[in-house]
Amino acid sequence: MVEDLGFCLGLTDARTNLPSVYVAVCGRRDAYAPKNVQKDYEMSLAWTLKDEVMMRGKVYYSKLSKGRSTFVAPRMIPYFNAIWGVPKKEEKKKLSADAQKVLKVLRKEWEMGTADLREEAGIENRAKLTKALDELQKCLKVVPQEVLYQPKFTYIWTLAEARFPKELSKKVSREEAVKEIARAFLQMCGTTALGEFAKAFGFWRWEAGKANHALVAEGFAERIATGIYRIR
Repeated sequence: MVEDLGFCLGLTDARTNLPSVYVAVCGRRDAYAPKNVQKDYEMSLAWTLKDEVMMRGKVYYSKLSKGRSTFVAPRMIPYFNAIWGVPKKEEKKKLSADAQKVLKVLRKEWEMGTADLREEAGIENRAKLTKALDELQKCLKVVPQEVLYQPKFTYIWTLAEARFPKELSKKVSREEAVKEIARAFLQMCGTTALGEFAKAFGFWRWEAGKANHALVAEGFAERIATGIYRIR
């Protein structure tokens, strides 16, 4: 599914305009997550699939655009990295102090559980560590590689480049990256409405429009009306 789509979300429901593992498990487009998700069979199955796929490491998984848990096919990783990644030379300028502490520890140890990581990084409370990890996930620096439920629930964290070194070392321009994400988005939607692509990823409207125009120029898409595109 992830390879076919290029990327998809994890546990979101029909209220987002992107496909997700949860919606796929439910087998219906109008799937809405219940209030008590812990006792819901479909959500439990989607969560189990999420854990197993994450641990196999064949597709990229972490919190990416807008902080949403996302699966990304390896071929799409360079494009996501071109948009949201932070080059190593800019880490001190763009990353928070706590995020830099976590990154320093993981570059030394390579993998570590949440509690041990907080202690080793010298971060005083769990909330600050969670914020730092979310920040590092969004810029494709850190990923969860395993989840343990015994003796207690915890994630094992590692460097993203440890799992996908080839993909993260590939250099592409931002313009090309937006175009390829737009291509995958149009393939999964068939037709996109005005502003839909820009809203889904937080791109500027002009930037999203330029990418869609490039797809039209290639013959991949056709423009039906202002801001409305479909696969040719």
